[in-house]
Amino acid sequence: TGMGHLRVTKEGLRLEGESEFLFPLYAKEIHSRVDSSLLLQSTHNVTVNARNSNGEVTGRLNVGPKMVEFHGQQFQINSKDGKPLFTVDENEVVIGTDKLRVTGPEGALFEHSVETPLVKAEAFKQLRLESPTRSLSMDAPRGINIKAQAGNIEALSQMDIKLHSSDGVLLLDAETVRLPKLPEGTRGGSSISHGLYEICVCPDGKLYLSVAGMGSTCQEYSRVCQ
Repeated sequence: TGMGHLRVTKEGLRLEGESEFLFPLYAKEIHSRVDSSLLLQSTHNVTVNARNSNGEVTGRLNVGPKMVEFHGQQFQINSKDGKPLFTVDENEVVIGTDKLRVTGPEGALFEHSVETPLVKAEAFKQLRLESPTRSLSMDAPRGINIKAQAGNIEALSQMDIKLHSSDGVLLLDAETVRLPKLPEGTRGGSSISHGLYEICVCPDGKLYLSVAGMGSTCQEYSRVCQ
């Protein structure tokens, strides 16, 4: 039936207490007792290898004093119901949780592009997209929607802010549109505009510039409005 702490049962070998193996141990399964956890302990690294039929290592888990390393084609963490929570392979990293939370004070740093259907701030927190030393680009084939349910939207830039539509219109739909820092001309006897322009509005809301004069140079049926 065995000897010492080693017992032979119908389910295999049973070891009581701590056990030390000086040479390799071959087993199909290793279980702990029902009321305790399984502890694998070493003065150096603890390495778990998986081999194929040719004896080649196809997966390796190495637990060292300073680092945990995994070598293989894919690494995956599942929930208790089998849902993939975190998957890594040579091509991509997939996070399957409902929410990704980054708690570091510097936030998330992406050296290349980020592809996502939604960027959203926490409740009662501000959302800030910033590029301190380079440009910030947002591209979408079917439009970009920026919405603030209970606050303002600010776009700050040290240089220019350009709103460009290659095939469409730029729509400013608001009760009041203000341009507070436009230069204003003064009445005088000369007809020279000194580089000043008048902003004109077409009946359909289109804006265009017209060289400033003594009076208004806007025309209701200008060719620009056609």
